[in-house]
Amino acid sequence: MMRILIVGCGDVGLRAARWLQGRARVYGLIRNPERASDLRSAGVVPLVGDLDDRAGLARLTALADAVLHFAPPPASGHDDPRTQRLIAALGRRSLARVKPGNGLKGYAYRHGNKGLRPHTVVYISTSGVYGDCGGEWVAETRPIRPRNARAQRRADAERQLRRWAGRTGRRLAILRAPGIYAEGRMPAERVRQGLPALLPEEDIHTNHIHAEDLARLAVCALFRARANRVYNAVDDSGLKMGDWFDVVADHLGLPRPPRLTKDEVMAAVTPAMRSFLTESRRLSNRRIKRELRFRLRYPTVREGLREGAAASHRGGRGVLSQPCRRSQDDGRVLPVE
Repeated sequence: MMRILIVGCGDVGLRAARWLQGRARVYGLIRNPERASDLRSAGVVPLVGDLDDRAGLARLTALADAVLHFAPPPASGHDDPRTQRLIAALGRRSLARVKPGNGLKGYAYRHGNKGLRPHTVVYISTSGVYGDCGGEWVAETRPIRPRNARAQRRADAERQLRRWAGRTGRRLAILRAPGIYAEGRMPAERVRQGLPALLPEEDIHTNHIHAEDLARLAVCALFRARANRVYNAVDDSGLKMGDWFDVVADHLGLPRPPRLTKDEVMAAVTPAMRSFLTESRRLSNRRIKRELRFRLRYPTVREGLREGAAASHRGGRGVLSQPCRRSQDDGRVLPVE
C-alpha cells in the first residue's frame, strides 16, 4: 500500500486524509501530541515533530512515497526555514528514470529501495506570490512578484522546493491557492461588525476555492500532475471582494456591508485587512481542468456555502464519505469527480 505523509494537518490536510483513507497508509506530522486522536479518527498515523526543530524530523527520511506539504511558513521574516528543514529531512538523493509504469510516473532512486521515498511532493502555496496584477487574468506562466512578507515567504518555499526537485528528480506540484473557505471558515465576524466594502467601481478582484475542493485537488495532483508544475487552485466564482462579502452576508442572514470609497474603507479596517485591498487579480483555472482533468465539486462560493451548510446540518462528512474511483488509464486511485 502506498505511504503518504501529510505535513500540516489542519482542515485541508484532514480532508485530504479522509479521501485517502483505506487506499493509502497516511501519516501526519503534528506539533501537539494532544491532536493525535483527531488524526487517528481520520485514519492517519500521527507523528509528533516540529518543523522548527530539525532534530525531531529524522524519522521522516524515506518514510513515505509521497508528501502533501501544507505547512505554512513562520509568521515573520522573508524566507521559509520550515520548508528548508523538511527538505533536509526528506533527503537529497537523486532519482533516475526507469521504464514507464514502474512506480509512480516511472521514477526510482539510484541508491536502492530505501531511497525510493519520497518521489512526489505536492505543496500548497498562495496566489499572493503573483502580487498586484491590476485585475488582469493570471495564468501560471506569469512571473511572480510578491509584494508583502507573507507572500515572499511562500515564494521562498516554492524556490527551495523547485531547486530540490530539479536536483533530485522528484516530481513536484505547486498549488497556488487564493482565499480558502468552507462552512465556519469565512469572514463572518467582519460582516457581523458591519465593516464597509469598496464601491463597485473601485473594488478589487478576488479568488476563492472551497477547502474540500482544495483537498481533492491536492490528492488529484499526487497522481496526475506533471513534474515541477504550477497550478492555480481556484474555482469559477470570479467575484469582486464586495460581492464576496455580500454572498457571506446573505448566507448568514445579515445585512450586506455598506459600500464606501477606498480611502474611507482603508480608514475603517485593520492594517491586516488593508493589505488585501491593494492587490487585484483574476486567476485562470484552465490548467487544472485540462491537465489534471479536475472538476470542481463547488464551482462557485454560493454553491459551496449552500451545499456545505446542508452537509453540516446532516451531521456527516458530505462528499468526504464518497469513495474514490480508479483511473481508467493506469489504475491509480483518484477522488470521485
